[in-house]
Amino acid sequence: MSKVEDAIEKAKEILPNVTPTPPGLKAESSVHDLKSRLEWGEPGLTIIDVRDREIFNSGHIMGAICFPMNEVVELTKSNYEANRDIYVYGASDQETSEAAKLLRQAGFKNIAELKGGLEAWKEVAGSTEGIDETRAEPGKNAYNVVDNVKNHFERQEIDFEKP
Repeated sequence: MSKVEDAIEKAKEILPNVTPTPPGLKAESSVHDLKSRLEWGEPGLTIIDVRDREIFNSGHIMGAICFPMNEVVELTKSNYEANRDIYVYGASDQETSEAAKLLRQAGFKNIAELKGGLEAWKEVAGSTEGIDETRAEPGKNAYNVVDNVKNHFERQEIDFEKP
């Protein structure tokens, strides 16, 4: 082996887990968890909004699909495999929990309840789309990049400290 290859092998032995990994799926996830996974560019997840279609059309997390509560199990079964990573949110944390419970009972293994839903997503400047979202004026701190980044990193530290 060359000196470079030897040095690389030696470094791998000393520091086996240098490459950071994206956050894993949790049964109850914060918007920061989801945002971190999306920032990693992980395509292997689906975001399901269980609110009714009219409310969904007025505004939702960018990339989310609308499977209303009364159809969520049927539509999810017909479109996704049971091992798909799925983040679900509704109009309230209670509705979110109910939808997650239904999906778990239907055999889906990787379901995450997105705590705080759309409102929490907007608070961390998550991307949204919909009829009302295109008309909405940006918030007073929307362009304050420094504060938004600082807030994001502070929230990440808080989330990592939780057991």
